[in-house]
Amino acid sequence: MPNLLLEIKGAIAYVSLNRPEKRNAMPFSLLMDLIATAKQLKNNKQIRCVILMGQGESFSAGIDLNDLNQPKNRLFAFWQLIKPGQSVFQTAFLIWQTLPFPVIAVLHGHCFGAGMQLALAADFRIATPDCQLSIMESRWGLVPDMGITQTLRGLVASDIAKELTFSGRILNGTEAKSLGLISTVTETPLTAAIELAERLCQQSPDALHAGKQVINAMYLKPSKALRLEKIWQLKLLLGKNSRLARKAGKGHEVEFAPRQYD
Repeated sequence: MPNLLLEIKGAIAYVSLNRPEKRNAMPFSLLMDLIATAKQLKNNKQIRCVILMGQGESFSAGIDLNDLNQPKNRLFAFWQLIKPGQSVFQTAFLIWQTLPFPVIAVLHGHCFGAGMQLALAADFRIATPDCQLSIMESRWGLVPDMGITQTLRGLVASDIAKELTFSGRILNGTEAKSLGLISTVTETPLTAAIELAERLCQQSPDALHAGKQVINAMYLKPSKALRLEKIWQLKLLLGKNSRLARKAGKGHEVEFAPRQYD
């Protein structure tokens, strides 16, 4: 049985962690699957939105500690930590920020450690009120190292980020929403995610791509953000979907072309 499921319905891709018997704890092989799946989706210009979710009773309980305790995997982990550039552990999560369309995480049950870091890499997080969430690595004597310095930035104040990271305490969905970690709290997060995805799919796919790039740059590359605004606006004005969007804005029915820009 595959650890990761991919289903595409129209312009929406559904990516599901598929280890329900392990509360979707992530072995190293699943990290590779996340990277491969994200790359596959990135090359599909028909996709306009991704919904990330977990099968069974939880989104994800975090990294699979049994996998981490194997000598071969520990050597692999050490190499990833000392080699130049991003580690596999960072790429598997940060790659979702680079996709040219919105990513929505649907959270329920447990969202701990690596699960939390995957959720933070999404553009939107929709959770049940009783979902349990934690940046849990400190409980195992570790620091979160899966791109959290990029994905947590702009969501919460630095003192809140430190308190959650130092303590590893567990929040419910309602408290996480009040802190800014969660976008929406609802008893039916998948339904809400589909409704949001369908609304976003009505917009120009190139405008969605440009908007994500510009807003991400505002937090991650502030010195380049103003320049990116100009570059993307020029590209959009020269593109097909901008003309179609203006036509739609006047009340005409249009069908947007596939995403034009990578």
